[in-house]
Amino acid sequence: MSASRVSGAPLTVKRPVGHRASPGGDFENPGFLTRAARLVWLWPALLTLVYGVYGSGRIELWRDELATWNAIDRSPRELLDLLGNVDAVTGVYYLFIQQWTSLFGHSPTVLRLPSALAMAGAAAFVALTARKLFGTRTALVAGVLFTLIPSVSRFAQEARGYAFVVLAVAAATFLLLRAIDRPTVGRWTLYAVSVCAAGLFHMVSLVFLGSHALIVAGRWWAGRERRPLTGFALAVVVALVPVLPLVVLGQRQVGRQLDWLGRPSLQYVADVFWRGLFGSSWVSLCFLALAVLPLAWHRGRRPAFEIGVVAVLPILVLWVVSQGSSAYFLDRYLLFTLPAWSVLAAAGLTALRPRVFLAVGLVSVLVLGLYGQNHIRKPFSRESFDAESAAAVIAKGYQPGDGVAPVRGAVRYLQFNIALDYYLPEDVRLKDVFVARSTTEVDDLYSELCTDPAACIGTLRRVWVVTQGSPGNDPFHGFPEAEAKALNSAFPKRTVTGVPGMTVTLLER
Repeated sequence: MSASRVSGAPLTVKRPVGHRASPGGDFENPGFLTRAARLVWLWPALLTLVYGVYGSGRIELWRDELATWNAIDRSPRELLDLLGNVDAVTGVYYLFIQQWTSLFGHSPTVLRLPSALAMAGAAAFVALTARKLFGTRTALVAGVLFTLIPSVSRFAQEARGYAFVVLAVAAATFLLLRAIDRPTVGRWTLYAVSVCAAGLFHMVSLVFLGSHALIVAGRWWAGRERRPLTGFALAVVVALVPVLPLVVLGQRQVGRQLDWLGRPSLQYVADVFWRGLFGSSWVSLCFLALAVLPLAWHRGRRPAFEIGVVAVLPILVLWVVSQGSSAYFLDRYLLFTLPAWSVLAAAGLTALRPRVFLAVGLVSVLVLGLYGQNHIRKPFSRESFDAESAAAVIAKGYQPGDGVAPVRGAVRYLQFNIALDYYLPEDVRLKDVFVARSTTEVDDLYSELCTDPAACIGTLRRVWVVTQGSPGNDPFHGFPEAEAKALNSAFPKRTVTGVPGMTVTLLER
């Protein structure tokens, strides 16, 4: 043994003559690899954020987003009054977005940016969960797979609360696994916060607690350790206390909120649900095929079963529950299962040999999802009409004192009046001709219409009529008979302008 080794002096390693540094630099340094592994959650988060922001400004708001604008374009007090009558289950999101737009404005990109940030956060938890269950390589693959799902980008570009639910459930799943491994008050507290957030943003999502309960029960059965059982039970109770008032209020409103949903059949699940959940039929088939692979190798069966329960059980439970008097089975209500599907599919993909199948799988998902990714970024991908162009026609010909009569009737859910309000300049102020009491006066998303259309028109000199569809012989298509008759009688002069999916008609005395 040399004197330097005995004395503890550092050894000097000489490089062979002609040695050159590796082109990878510090990438081959174990310290760098350790740091990169710790940040494996960051890259999927950034990629998801880019996907979420890209193209979001050119997509017109659709009916659900118009409902968001309808709600938040009020004072805080008026918004609370609204929530007492309708949309209470979306109230936390409305309150947040109201404050957000007061700070940053209400352009489409700004309105949708919180959803993009939330979905990016969900991608981070996808990677963290995959790393905990299957390792670093699977973590990175899971995060990328999650990003490539078309519906992830779709709802990252929507001014609704679904991305926040995905974030909350993804966080809850990761935090549960951490708390089970080392139960502490702090870890169970974080888990309770994430469960509470999921319930507040969409209480239907709480069906995921059944999956989590099975995971806890399975771990208890394997080790007979009581602390996870106790911690889980207490955390869930604490988390649900703030949600209970919302559940009670939501149940009172469920008839109006979900009366349009019917009982889901197995045919609906096969033909519609999976395509809607993933945003692409081909991508859904690819994920389902990859998801079964981890069950084929012994080392991955337990973690695959745990994350598989999170992916599958909420879908089964909600389908069964929806066979009753109230239906809740809708693809976007179950969007929160996508993180689990991503982890499961990534585990299957990274288990394949040779490694070239990993690249083939990622490229396949990318290519299969291209159509969906391109489609969701088209201006009219959400609705088939161009409300922004209709508003531009009105703004160009506007005169002070003008009225407006957007079609309502059977298609009032399209919310033409709110769309025009959003896209019209602030200096264009139109009297909504057939409104007796406004949405804020009746604490609702829809106005109360007058019962005497002719009297409501009064002495107005000009009225802009906005209907759905291309210009035709009837500029009052879709209007109730009494309203169409009153407009016909009062305004003989008409100037018709067509925009994609809409007709704007200027009526004059």
